[in-house]
Amino acid sequence: MMGFEALSFRKLCLISFAAFFLLPITMNVAESLSSCSSNSAGSVVSTTPLVSFLERVQETALSTFGDSQFDPKLYVDLSLKFELSKTQEAFDKLPKSSNGSVSVKELNGYIEEYFEGAGDDMVRAVPVDFLPEPEGFLPKVKSKEVRAWALEVHALWKNLSRKVSDEVVKRPEFHTLLPLPNPVIIPGSRFREVYYWDSYWVIRGLLASKMHDTAKAIVTNLIHFIEEYGHVLNGARAYYTNRSQPPLLSSMIHEIYSRTGDIELVKKSLPALIKEYQFWNSGIHKVTIHDVHSSNLTLNRYYAMWNKPRPESSTIDKESASNISSISAKQHFYREVASTAESGWDFSTRWMRNPLDFTTLATTSILPVDLNAFILKMELDIAFLAKVTGDHSTAENFFKASRARRKAIKSVFWNAKMGQWLDYWLNDSTCEEPQTWEASHQNQNVFASNFVPLWIESFNSDPSVVEKVLRGFQSSGLLGAFGIASSLKNSGQQWDFPNGWAPLQHMIVEGLARSGSKEARSLAEDIAVRWIRTNYAAYKKTGTMHEKHDVTKCGEFGGGGEYVPQTGFGWSNGVVLAFLEEFGWPQDRTIHC
Repeated sequence: MMGFEALSFRKLCLISFAAFFLLPITMNVAESLSSCSSNSAGSVVSTTPLVSFLERVQETALSTFGDSQFDPKLYVDLSLKFELSKTQEAFDKLPKSSNGSVSVKELNGYIEEYFEGAGDDMVRAVPVDFLPEPEGFLPKVKSKEVRAWALEVHALWKNLSRKVSDEVVKRPEFHTLLPLPNPVIIPGSRFREVYYWDSYWVIRGLLASKMHDTAKAIVTNLIHFIEEYGHVLNGARAYYTNRSQPPLLSSMIHEIYSRTGDIELVKKSLPALIKEYQFWNSGIHKVTIHDVHSSNLTLNRYYAMWNKPRPESSTIDKESASNISSISAKQHFYREVASTAESGWDFSTRWMRNPLDFTTLATTSILPVDLNAFILKMELDIAFLAKVTGDHSTAENFFKASRARRKAIKSVFWNAKMGQWLDYWLNDSTCEEPQTWEASHQNQNVFASNFVPLWIESFNSDPSVVEKVLRGFQSSGLLGAFGIASSLKNSGQQWDFPNGWAPLQHMIVEGLARSGSKEARSLAEDIAVRWIRTNYAAYKKTGTMHEKHDVTKCGEFGGGGEYVPQTGFGWSNGVVLAFLEEFGWPQDRTIHC
């Protein structure tokens, strides 16, 4: 693939958030975009012929089987038994009805004859450093009941450990799975491959489990993506090459180094981290804001290199876009959907101009608080890692960049009245850069992401900031009986109320705990206890760990979104183990809700 810098890009111009509400209510937002860009499609990274064909199979399967319990991802994860041309030819000969469906018997027979099962391209691999009870495992956990459960969660790493099958290496064109050099930990269920930001919390759990080699192997795989594609992919499938996910690789490496002192891993990682940093700070993701002090500030947004339905959800995306008439408006909507997937928050009213209308997704028009906090952390991590290798020039350059970003985060996102950092809506109706900061463009809605910057040392080390954020969080309404809700809006989207997600609990709790404030640490432990209890209750009730939870009900897993609730589950396991490592569990504290 060409270097990212070589990809052509013409600025996409969008109507402003404020102007949207002046449009006739019958006008779809995607169709109102236009005026100053003749190429609203922007840059696109092409997919493979196999992926394109499997999308056709997916569509036929939906027509044949119906949408009850239908998972479109299943079909783009199938592997070929024969050459693509032969498989396509047999598919084209299947007798189809006028609506494109095939008889259930015919389609099942075809799939069985021509494809390996989804997930067969990954094989189980016992982690080399797994022990049933590692030495020094969770020393602060004094409760026998909680320790027994923690060891069961620890044992799940064996269930989630996979390596790419030899067949993928031999015939990569037969698979949508991408070859990787080392074993991985998958999230679980439909997520049969390694994912980017999930891996940070998987690694935090692995470090609590003393599985350092497995953690390093995951990092090595993600570095492989940067070397091959110029960025870490959303996940290890051919249909994910057009986007990334929240950039936490430097955080993974920093955590591993702090536990192991592995300087060789740091030396190997630095060139890749710098390359990833360049990806996020290229033209496509970078925006300049002119602040009230007449300074030009550089911040970043999510922006996928894609303008078609996501292959793993092609049938869903086409249905969502069915009332959008023009091709360019559909392309714009598909880019917004893919960009939202890049954010990891797929999906939430956080990204919608109109919370009642999914087609008003406008992620590329938002400067997200959390993304910019992650990139600040990347700058700080690279500076630290460069310093430990003796590269003082690189260290100073990244410390300088971090100071500029910290200033930008304060200027653009901070809202002192609310005690929160707020996402910022871009106004690109004039097609001019830099854009001038306006207070009215801060998104006043409350999301858990508004508190993510507290996770970064630059902010949690400042007592005055901690005090204001603590009050802001306490009055936000986000804290439920069993964890932090993603938002206050109950939209049916999975990254909204009442769902709570492990990474959000962890970042906010860790930020509070590391602040130096006794009150903040006490609140952090209280949140961790609530989260651990609901995970325990759900596990005891269902026999498995869950992807997300309803923070209003004990032991209730979360719902909503475009797929059924998933189990396994990588980052949920990691956060529970990380919380138990940090706070422990006294013998006299009940684990029951």
